[in-house]
Amino acid sequence: MFLSVVLLCLCIFFVILQLKSRRPKNFPPGPTILPIVGNLLQLNLENPLKDFERLRKTYGNVYSLFIGPRPAVFINGLKAMKEAMVTKGVEFAGRPQDMFNNEITENKGVILADYGPQWREHRRFALMTLRNFGLGKKSMEERIHDEIQHTIETLDKSIGKTMSPQVMFHNMSSNIICQVLFGTRYEYDDYFIKEVVRCFTENAKIANGPWVMLYDALPMIRNLPLPCNKAFENAKICKGLVNRLVSEHKKTRVPGEPRDFLDCYLDELAKAAEDSTFSEDKLILYALDLHFAGTDTTSNTLLTAFLYLISHPHIQERCHQEIDKVLGGKDQASFDDRNDMPYVQAVIHESQRIANTVPLSVFHTTTKDTELMGYSIPKGTMIIQNLTSLHNEEGQWKYPHEFNPENFLNDQGEFVKPEAFMPFSAGPRMCLGEGLARMELFLIMVTLLRKFKFIWPEDAGEPDFTPVYGVTLSPRPYRMKVQLRSSE
Repeated sequence: MFLSVVLLCLCIFFVILQLKSRRPKNFPPGPTILPIVGNLLQLNLENPLKDFERLRKTYGNVYSLFIGPRPAVFINGLKAMKEAMVTKGVEFAGRPQDMFNNEITENKGVILADYGPQWREHRRFALMTLRNFGLGKKSMEERIHDEIQHTIETLDKSIGKTMSPQVMFHNMSSNIICQVLFGTRYEYDDYFIKEVVRCFTENAKIANGPWVMLYDALPMIRNLPLPCNKAFENAKICKGLVNRLVSEHKKTRVPGEPRDFLDCYLDELAKAAEDSTFSEDKLILYALDLHFAGTDTTSNTLLTAFLYLISHPHIQERCHQEIDKVLGGKDQASFDDRNDMPYVQAVIHESQRIANTVPLSVFHTTTKDTELMGYSIPKGTMIIQNLTSLHNEEGQWKYPHEFNPENFLNDQGEFVKPEAFMPFSAGPRMCLGEGLARMELFLIMVTLLRKFKFIWPEDAGEPDFTPVYGVTLSPRPYRMKVQLRSSE
């Protein structure tokens, strides 16, 4: 009997050893790896950001975790981030191709496309098309100002009242990118924009949630009716909405005279060779990729900015004084005015730093065997940028743990941008919508702060600055009181 028990224990021990994942030679260090689940049990799956910081303090700026049986290398801090994303950008430019988010996009978008000829061709096309439709030009400023006027109408109806800005900022951001992609703006009660914003908002929270981490870590559970499957339903709804727009464009477009991004892509598709990477099904997912990227990040940054402005009224007032001084009698701000508004620029950038909207960026993989900070990283290893570590790094910021525009001002009060500021990531996979986002944030904030005063309601209690975790971080819902500046 004793011998049987010993043999059974040895068998169990042997099975555990076989199941246990092992770190390759000279791989970044990390906590003990458990069979099957890896390091999942050592993380708070609802929001693991504090765990990632705890592990950084234990293992350094480059460490590894196992998501199930799969190793992932976490990059923290400016030095490691620059080496990986800039110095060795191409070597770290891949994307994982077998995860939940890839299945949502059917591997046909551009954000999650792996590094290679297809990705390069589509990225070049997007950059060229965005420039042709006004990115960095007066025409884009006019589109943004037109949309701001609709937001002003919404705010005018709330003068002297309290209102929730959540949906308002999402609608505004969505409509600006809709005009570029689809040549249309939508009324805020239109089914299209309401449904798309709802789906984007829900999927942003689902996609980095606990069930998705389990989905990615344990392939054997993927066919179960998991709560995260709601994201597939939302994606199907959005694909159907954009598919109808593509069908309408095919009927009404004039070849060679594109009205928007969809027309440009259809023109490209019409002249494409047989071996082209362009296709109609890629267009639908591509447009949704750009729409999501142009909606959720900008709107959540605006929500964060106004949350801090209404809870720091002296900062809001100083912004207003600088805006009035620079604009004087001008009808509206232009993007060039940012060069004369160092304090407003500092507030906007500080809002982006604190918002930390995409805290883990978009996951990368290595495209070849490489090294990082002296560690060996095999080809195909998943790479996760912890941008939280960068935007809170001691020694890189005057006030790393508080909202303070002085983080972006030198001793002479001039605007400066520290190297550690990377809300759009860096290197080959840097967000291609950075230019549009920067223009939106400046024109929206300047225009609204010039006309309105935003106040924390007296009966609202203390502000809660704890963000809601997801692919994008967002502030918890809050309300604000709106006053006309001229009524003061």
